[in-house]
Amino acid sequence: MTSAPRLLVIVANGITGDSRVQRTAIAAARAGWDVTLLGAGGRGRRVESMMGAVRMIRLPMTTTYAAHSRGPRVLPLLLQSHRHTRESVRAAHQAWLRQATARIGTLRTGGRGPSVAVRLPLSKALGAVVRSRRVMHRMRMKAFRWQERQAGKPTGDWRRDCPSLVDLDLVFGPVIEELKPDLIHANDITMIHTAALSAARMRGRGEKVAWLYDAHEYVPGVESWQPAARRAYREIERRFIRHADAVVAVSPEIAGLLSRDYHLRETPLVVRDAPIRDTIGAADPSPSVRATCDLPDDVPLLVCAHGHDLGVAVAALTELTGVHLAVIAGDGTAVLAQAGQLEVADRVHVIPYAPQQAVPDYLSTADLGLICSRRSEAELADYLHARLPVVVGDVPTPAEFVRTHDVGEVSAANDPAAFAAAVRSALARRAELAAHITEPLLAEMSWEHQAAGLTELYRRIAPRAPEAPRPDLPWTAGEDTRRAGAAQVAKLPRRWRPLDAASRVRLGLGVANYAGQLAAFAQAICRDHADVTAEVSMRQHSGSFTFPADVYLDVDQQGELTTQVAQMQRILGRYTHLIADAFLPVFGLLNGNTIEGDLPAVRRAGIRVALLAHGSELRHPARHLRIHKFSLFHDVPEGRMRQFTANADRNKRIAESSGLPLFVTTPDLLDDLPTATWAPLVVDVDAWASDVPVMERPRPKVLHGPSQRWTKGTDRILPTLNRLHDKGAIELVLAERVSWDEIREMVKSCDIVVDQFAVGSYGTLAVEAMAAGRPVVGYLDERVHAAAGVQPPIVNATPDTLGAALESLLDDPSRTAKIGFESAAYARDTHDGRRTAQAFAGFLES
Repeated sequence: MTSAPRLLVIVANGITGDSRVQRTAIAAARAGWDVTLLGAGGRGRRVESMMGAVRMIRLPMTTTYAAHSRGPRVLPLLLQSHRHTRESVRAAHQAWLRQATARIGTLRTGGRGPSVAVRLPLSKALGAVVRSRRVMHRMRMKAFRWQERQAGKPTGDWRRDCPSLVDLDLVFGPVIEELKPDLIHANDITMIHTAALSAARMRGRGEKVAWLYDAHEYVPGVESWQPAARRAYREIERRFIRHADAVVAVSPEIAGLLSRDYHLRETPLVVRDAPIRDTIGAADPSPSVRATCDLPDDVPLLVCAHGHDLGVAVAALTELTGVHLAVIAGDGTAVLAQAGQLEVADRVHVIPYAPQQAVPDYLSTADLGLICSRRSEAELADYLHARLPVVVGDVPTPAEFVRTHDVGEVSAANDPAAFAAAVRSALARRAELAAHITEPLLAEMSWEHQAAGLTELYRRIAPRAPEAPRPDLPWTAGEDTRRAGAAQVAKLPRRWRPLDAASRVRLGLGVANYAGQLAAFAQAICRDHADVTAEVSMRQHSGSFTFPADVYLDVDQQGELTTQVAQMQRILGRYTHLIADAFLPVFGLLNGNTIEGDLPAVRRAGIRVALLAHGSELRHPARHLRIHKFSLFHDVPEGRMRQFTANADRNKRIAESSGLPLFVTTPDLLDDLPTATWAPLVVDVDAWASDVPVMERPRPKVLHGPSQRWTKGTDRILPTLNRLHDKGAIELVLAERVSWDEIREMVKSCDIVVDQFAVGSYGTLAVEAMAAGRPVVGYLDERVHAAAGVQPPIVNATPDTLGAALESLLDDPSRTAKIGFESAAYARDTHDGRRTAQAFAGFLES
């Protein structure tokens, strides 16, 4: 059996918000193609993931050519305008002029210095210099004004008018040729030249490849582009469209215009943007724009599924009292700025994208869909499948459709008053208009119907065609961003009930999961609260320890829209409660690098939030140094003290100003946040229990396991431990950079665990060691533990007294073994999760 033919779908965006390219890729995979979807947005490196059977690659963009093309040419070089502005040149000239003319005045009026015979010729000479400099300055100002008038004007060379197109080809082209596709599907005007050039190079090497151009817009009709960019786009379309093996367009209007403008051999195939009908209603739980906006059912809600050119819709809100607008966009800065100026910001909601297969479900809880420009006309089918009547701002193709089928209202272009009147009419006629959205109409406007023609076109133009379709591949495939290592991750135990839409409390926990504590909290809470299901997310560096979680988030991808949107979709509308730990953001870096920026959206979605602190994200260095002689902040890595101080100050401010329930995992943090509740660290005491006896070896094993040496005071205690090891009193086991499973076996088989000597409280390793019945030696601030009502059976020592403490344990094995038994009992009573589940009971009932 031969391999499936390779289809490469290319697009110059981040893929996530582009439902058309995602649907195209899935339809092709179901038709039997080996599909790769190639997009932009790799943040410095190539990023790969899977969407069902579709391979997804995002490439990091560069501006190398664009930066070169903006370098100084002859006139800018003469003007030095790449270094100076017109204003700075004028200011420098005026400053020189004032000093020169003052000097002339001094020379002419006398004073100390040369004689009159010398001064007068000097003043005349300097006057001549001033006159010539004034002439040169006026000429330079005229040249500056001419250059400014030319800025942005087309040059006639698309490479100079839009150099970013060249950078796209430099990034995408080599990868296209590396993947050796049989067929290239180039989406939108920004990919037409790259597909044409790559296909030509491949054919020049004797490779067989076909390509098609998918026109998403009629380029001459887009007014929002800068003149130079519009000229460049028209030029590359004119130059390359006739080299395509086929052309596809999103509407009959665009197909006709392209055929007329370029005298194409065939009229482009019309493949409308349309939802996948089989997936409508399948999302569980179903996403909702209304729930995301946190609006009751009786509030009129308009939705625009494309965040472009919304000026008329936002302006119309000033005449639509009580009507709200939801805008689905990755960046709503411009929309919110306009809304603020018009004093309607409280009724404009910028919300995230939904998975492509769930878009109609997402939209369906609004009242009307909006199409304000050509750039958003593709959303017509999504609105219809959501059973939403449509208000169109006189965009020809959807306007004609709406009039023909009477499924909405059409407004005059760029007229807020007329747009408001159309909205009022559509709201009043909503039931009547929705009734005209019939089953035959929806069947025609489905992706299944549209994609059938597209995949047949693929077969006709490609050098190879699939032998058989793959109807077993689901339409509902979503992106899985997990990378290599996912198989190992999948083996980690998840002992909590997975998130269930039917449960009363759907609890999300994320995203630090330090020492696996969120996973342990989820297990304890689900065990003791029968109406709770949970999902744990963990942010992870490459090479860091892996603990159980449902979702692993690559730290390097937190700035990518793909990750941010995926997290918003995962949280909003799915969770009822959220435990956010370490003050880290839950939507990637979408709203900044702390949870503070994400809280407004989470709260608007009606999600109850609690904040959980683990340690140094809240522990204040100055306070800790005052209290503890051997504070870890004495050994903080160079240059990081200021950052720890700033983080502690910032996070305390966030905690105190949020008004949210606050929790800490160790009692010493109550010094920094007195209003918090102690939620004790949780371990699986049964999993850590050990039947290996303590202190029966002639040379006891003493284990020390620092995650980072400076946080445990390791370098202060190692001389003592090495001395005892060298004289044969102990066998020192130094456990650094070992996995979770390895450390557990090492703890279970040792006799004594030496914990931290720099914090004043005990951490997860100490609890795990106590659960294993191992005596623990460490430094405790007994004051904070007494205030928390506990007396852990940890042998309290400092770096100065560690040697004596260990020798005491070695001298009395029976007493040491008894401490081990007491430790196991304490761990079971305090850290098996019951106290922690009880600590969160009030929050979960809210």
